[in-house]
Amino acid sequence: MDNNLAIIYLSIFVGLLLIASVSVFRQVLKSRKLESTMSRLRKKLTKEKGTSQEYYELASIYSEKKLFSQAITTFQKAIKAAEEEGEENLAYIYNGLGYAYFGQEQYDLAIRNYKEALKSKPDYVTALNNLGHAYERKKLNAQALEAYEEALKLQPTNTTAKRRSDSLRRLVSA
Repeated sequence: MDNNLAIIYLSIFVGLLLIASVSVFRQVLKSRKLESTMSRLRKKLTKEKGTSQEYYELASIYSEKKLFSQAITTFQKAIKAAEEEGEENLAYIYNGLGYAYFGQEQYDLAIRNYKEALKSKPDYVTALNNLGHAYERKKLNAQALEAYEEALKLQPTNTTAKRRSDSLRRLVSA
């Protein structure tokens, strides 16, 4: 009986160890890929002018790594390159720039960039969620609620907007 119990415990332990190993391995691969892409883009963009897509990709990596000041500078280069390329839909770049400002707790600049993203793409639900979050941080609950409700009109299944608007409705009506 004790032998069977030991085998069961050992099997569970080996199973958990295997799951943990696979998770760590996947994270290492993801990190290496990200670092490789960042290195390649940095080299290229220091030597020559890049496309808006290249600047956007590098800025997004900086944001993911919480290097917000580098992300802001790179997103601004992406906007400039996109304007030179004649790109009209700058929503994703402005949203990324807003996110980087938000990461630095510069909420007014974040709000301004989220609004720019929405000018370019009025049905951009992610930018509406981000705008609502920035308004919340500034304690502008009525505006935050409005942004989340607009997101819900466009995407009724949006769990973030639903959760936050329910919470804000209680605050605003109290």
